[in-house]
Amino acid sequence: MYKSLIRPILFNFDPEKVHYFTFDALKFLFKIPGIPSIFKNKFQLNNPRLERKVFGLTFKNPVGLAAGFDKNAVLYKELDSLGFGFIEIGTVTPKGQPGNEKTRLFRLKEDSAIINRMGFNNEGVEAAVKRLRSNKNVLIGGNIGKNKNTPNENAVSDYKICFEALFDHVDYFVVNVSSPNTPNLRELQDKEPLTTLLNTLQQLNLLKSKSKPILLKIAPDLTDEQLMDIIEIISETGIAGVIATNTTISREGLQSENKVEMGGLSGKPLKNRSTEVIRFLSEKSNNAFPIIGVGGIHNAKDALEKLEAGASLIQLYTGFIYEGPGLIKEINKAILALAN
Repeated sequence: MYKSLIRPILFNFDPEKVHYFTFDALKFLFKIPGIPSIFKNKFQLNNPRLERKVFGLTFKNPVGLAAGFDKNAVLYKELDSLGFGFIEIGTVTPKGQPGNEKTRLFRLKEDSAIINRMGFNNEGVEAAVKRLRSNKNVLIGGNIGKNKNTPNENAVSDYKICFEALFDHVDYFVVNVSSPNTPNLRELQDKEPLTTLLNTLQQLNLLKSKSKPILLKIAPDLTDEQLMDIIEIISETGIAGVIATNTTISREGLQSENKVEMGGLSGKPLKNRSTEVIRFLSEKSNNAFPIIGVGGIHNAKDALEKLEAGASLIQLYTGFIYEGPGLIKEINKAILALAN
């Protein structure tokens, strides 16, 4: 129904407007008595064999929602009802900011892809905290970044602010230094500034009565040498793991007219590269840390490839938009079938 009826209608309109319309529609629907139960019965697949214990947390299933979809923690409860094993909110920054100038989100239908140059548009970390206070049982990741106007030499301060504000309200953290849409942000992936940033957060983490997993989200455009640096940095800083990968600046093999747009590319064209990065990190580190695999997952086969390459968990974003919420259950069914 989604791909045959709902998606064709939604895809006739501006993608950013559709995003907010969908949020409003789901918020309204879930206030109607009985609707949440209907969604849960249709989309959730609860089975103890789907549980995964990763970096000290128990995930009810390994299929999560990637950051960028629910930036402000507005819809995480409703999204949980669609069958996700965990929801990652953000990227949040210390202060709210509008992001880059519109139009900034583009569908590439021929490529089953999206280009975005949103620019960390969000309401600020305190707005997310306010909403997360009512969370009871949704496993939440907090994806944190720096404000656009914060120079890189002061970036650590922004990440510290977000870390402290979110600490009591999320289950794990993700340090985002790999978005291509904030000027100079990716320079923080260089070995020295990245090591400093992660060490600083780890020091704060270890001061807590119970520390929380810190993950690093990396770009798919890193060279093998840079990926080896990432492995070394994880070992040196003791962070919990990696999310591989963020969006790409590559435009190789695209067919759509919108391929000329600036920004980060996600969706099917990213599938192979993100899997390559997962496999490289897994093999070269000798499985030294968990990896959350994300990028180009549009069906169960794509998901199983990520897991086979070395991912412990996976996340959806563009595939969720193109394929619909049924994709989550489809993947979980395939994982169960493989376990038999």
